[in-house]
Amino acid sequence: MRKLIMWNLVTLDGFFEGRKSWEIDWHDTVWGEELERFSIEQSKSIGTLLFGRVTYEGMASFWSKEKGEIADFMNSVPKVVFSRTMKSAEWNNSRLVNGNAEEEVAKLKRQPGKDLFIFGSANLSATLTRKGLIDEYRLCLAPVVLGGGNPLFKESPERLKLKLVESRPLKSGGVLLYYHREPHTTT
Repeated sequence: MRKLIMWNLVTLDGFFEGRKSWEIDWHDTVWGEELERFSIEQSKSIGTLLFGRVTYEGMASFWSKEKGEIADFMNSVPKVVFSRTMKSAEWNNSRLVNGNAEEEVAKLKRQPGKDLFIFGSANLSATLTRKGLIDEYRLCLAPVVLGGGNPLFKESPERLKLKLVESRPLKSGGVLLYYHREPHTTT
């Protein structure tokens, strides 16, 4: 069974983008040779990328014009975009799912192959988190406080208990954090 891994950069105050959509200039505080090497290495375990509509559109617009090893990966890896409003997904090797995201992701996890990853896509991640479908949360904590923006973790009626399984400081001051979801227990 494939794992579903959420990978995101996040600020110290919990935002994955600023107050405006795609306000991510703060990524430059942690981006560099070290995080680029990590991204290339991590890409070798990715079988499919999952996106919500907004992240998909932004990623497609950016990566389809870029060159280099990461761009080659992003443009060739299979992608699934979940949207109730899109009519088609034009970015290379993309498939649109207008139906139930939870059912589709559960089906994808049962298929053989490399792991599934979510980049960005906080709303899709919140839905899949509530259904217990995300196996691992990989975060790069950036040493930045935005003071406002779009939170990575959305409001929820339930707590999400995570167990830290690995941490690695970066020369940039960022920290890579790997968390697994703790089993849900009722008291």
